[in-house]
This record gives sequence, structure tokens and C-alpha cells, in this order.
Amino acid sequence: MQANSLVLGACIAEVETMRYTPAGLPALNLRLEHESVVQEAGSGRTVKVVVKAVAFGTLAERLAKQAIGSVWNFTGFLANARQGKSVVFHIQEFLQD
Repeated sequence: MQANSLVLGACIAEVETMRYTPAGLPALNLRLEHESVVQEAGSGRTVKVVVKAVAFGTLAERLAKQAIGSVWNFTGFLANARQGKSVVFHIQEFLQD
């Protein structure tokens, strides 16, 4: 079995209004922004990335209370968006950086 796990330090850049799945589960769409310098081919490379993310249940409710611009370490997995044209980070946990 292949691993599908992501840990990302990022700030909350945008939060949409809380929605609910047909089963009544809270769902929250977010946009996360990450910036860092990583080593690649022997030199430093500045990396900037914007990631679409989603959280469900009590995790979504907790995330909805966090300030825009606050920095966290997010853990989760990647999946295709509903239309299959992009990737969405499914957040399973977040901790203060």
C-alpha cells in the first residue's frame, strides 16, 4: 500500500462559510498558504504554495474559530477535488506551530 500523508506548516489565508454535508456533518473549506526555503540540488530554493483544504466534523468547527493569518502545523492526506481537476488537502489534525 502506498502512503498518502502530508504535514504542512501554513497560515490560514481564507475560510469559507461553514457548510453541512447531506448527512449533517459540518464541513469547512479553507485556503492555506505556505512559504519556506528548502534545499534542492545543493542550493536553497524559496517555495511558496497555496493549498485548497477541507475539514469535517468537530475539526471543522475548531478550525472555523481560528484567526485568519494564524500559523499551524496541519496533518492529513491528499485527494482529488469533486471535479477531479485539482488536489485538496483533507485536514485530519492541526496544532499550533
